[in-house]
Amino acid sequence: MKKTILLLFFSSCILVLQAQITTPVIRAGFGVDADLRANFFNGFVQSGNDDWFNNGTAGTGNFIIDTTGAASIMARYATDPNFRKLPFFRTMRFPAFSVVNNRMLIDAVFTRDYHGDDSTIFASGSNKNGMSPVDWSCPVSQSIPDKNDILDMMVHVRRAGPGSTDSLWMMGGVSIENTTGNRYFDFEMYQSDIYYDRTSRQFYGYGPDAGHTSWKFDASGNVTQPGDIIFTAEYSSSSLTLVQARIWIDKASLSMTPATFNWSGLFDGANNGAQFGYASIAPKTAGAFYTGLQSSNNTWPGPFGVVLGNNSMPANYSARQFMEFSVNLTKLGLDPVQLLGGSACGMPFRRVLVKTRASTSFTAELKDFVGPFDFFLAPRAQAAADIPLFCGSYTVSNLQVTNPVSTSVYEWSTTDGNIISAATGPSIFVDLPGTYIVTQRLQAGCPAFAQDTVLITYDPLCSLLDVNLKTFSGLVDGELSRLEWTVQDPLAVRYFDVERSLDGKSFVSIGRINVNPGETRDGIFKFADKISHLNIPAIYYRLKVVGVNGAGGYSKIVRIANIGEFQSFAQVFPNPARDVATLQVTSNSDNVMEIRIHDVGGRVLKSFNTAIQKGLNTINIDGLGRLPNGVYAVRMALGREIFTSKLIVQH
Repeated sequence: MKKTILLLFFSSCILVLQAQITTPVIRAGFGVDADLRANFFNGFVQSGNDDWFNNGTAGTGNFIIDTTGAASIMARYATDPNFRKLPFFRTMRFPAFSVVNNRMLIDAVFTRDYHGDDSTIFASGSNKNGMSPVDWSCPVSQSIPDKNDILDMMVHVRRAGPGSTDSLWMMGGVSIENTTGNRYFDFEMYQSDIYYDRTSRQFYGYGPDAGHTSWKFDASGNVTQPGDIIFTAEYSSSSLTLVQARIWIDKASLSMTPATFNWSGLFDGANNGAQFGYASIAPKTAGAFYTGLQSSNNTWPGPFGVVLGNNSMPANYSARQFMEFSVNLTKLGLDPVQLLGGSACGMPFRRVLVKTRASTSFTAELKDFVGPFDFFLAPRAQAAADIPLFCGSYTVSNLQVTNPVSTSVYEWSTTDGNIISAATGPSIFVDLPGTYIVTQRLQAGCPAFAQDTVLITYDPLCSLLDVNLKTFSGLVDGELSRLEWTVQDPLAVRYFDVERSLDGKSFVSIGRINVNPGETRDGIFKFADKISHLNIPAIYYRLKVVGVNGAGGYSKIVRIANIGEFQSFAQVFPNPARDVATLQVTSNSDNVMEIRIHDVGGRVLKSFNTAIQKGLNTINIDGLGRLPNGVYAVRMALGREIFTSKLIVQH
């Protein structure tokens, strides 16, 4: 039988709240029952409830976490025990802000912590919640009590309906090594792009107010700026016995009355006289707003299994090993739509760090941590044109967002070109050269989230040939890519330039085929390109055709899959970059990549790990807008292979 929880809260001291959840519940269509299976609730098959994963149970409920590569990870676990020690993460399987089953799914993440030799732990001593992250110390390696050892964690945020006025819920889950005794953990949410660098063992990107971002209010108690949040929970050997909500403030703010929540009497900073610290809050209205449970014995751990600290892999969770909770952020007064004027895309935090503590005290010594990791980070719009060059005369070009999100709104504009179709949507048509800008909004009415620019150029000396290409194709033959094309009148052509691209956008010339007018031609031309050294699974080609009169034109683009064995390869684009760069990685196996960005002095500015699957992977490097213009080095470690790339940031 599933263990239940007693919900406690507090006023000037911690008091019992007159609300408790004694049975598993479904909140915003998501099962909060310490089980990870969709369409399975409170120990029984039940169609309709969403959950973290699906174990093959049919029904209308959805699983939330992307399970791509789960089978290959489990197969690797079975043959390579050392692989079990490596962390990885997965994000939500739906685009951010998708409406599924009449509920808005905002974001989700699943993270597996290091196992065995854990390098993401706090050093023994005085590391505490109220301190600035710059003062936290982390050892190269250190053992911690198994009751503090995090195995996996997961977070999901959704609304109870499809609109911005529906209640905003946060679901959290964490599995810990030890299943007995009292266990204490914190889910800390940041406004800044905080990150942890494993090389220097330091946190960077923290907030401006004693290492955090403080909540700010006007004279009437209305929030003018959201700040950092922390949810702290305590599990006994039988139940979840305490949940607290706190926000980071200037202590002087305690003298005013907030408009959307109440102070409940607790304040802790780095020391007794601290100006900034975490203050406890409570909702304005009575009623249950927290739920939570611990798993029963033999609970399915999900498609990625469970790996214990000793590197063993039991088939299921033990009783009380997995803990799950939910928080109604709207009822608690932390819904950004209520706080900041109704933006449907406003979010109360940007990154999440999960920590464990030594005891029930909020100021107790910190032990293990996972993260920080990105949250509410939708794919940023990237756009391209099918005809980027108007050759001799104007024509019509189709501009498209190459990574469209179904729930995003795309708006196009230009100051020197001309849009001949509707100026909204992921695709438009234009008939003049110029600069075209696409603006992405995560939903209608939201502020701008991202922009990308497409440049259409014009060459008055270039013109399309009267003798057009009839065919253009290619195939892989061993180490070679063999291209073949035909033209109707070969004697009208002076030469062909063969151009190659690794991303389908940027092309370079790799060879020229001259046409000798003295030779009889049947109109068939061939070109062989050695591709084994390119280490990428797909290659793009096009032809530039130049006629005897000097006029030129371009062929269609041909994509050829490199089906041979390839070695790992990594590249960064665009370069220069403004706010976000994309890392394209090909790998010959599943692995974990460590990515670090250095300035010219060698200082690590950003560092994170990500799971890499066999084949092509695309990874966004965000937060570049906070870096000054300049040249940076990107270091990518994939197993025993090291790749470096120069990155130019230019705003």
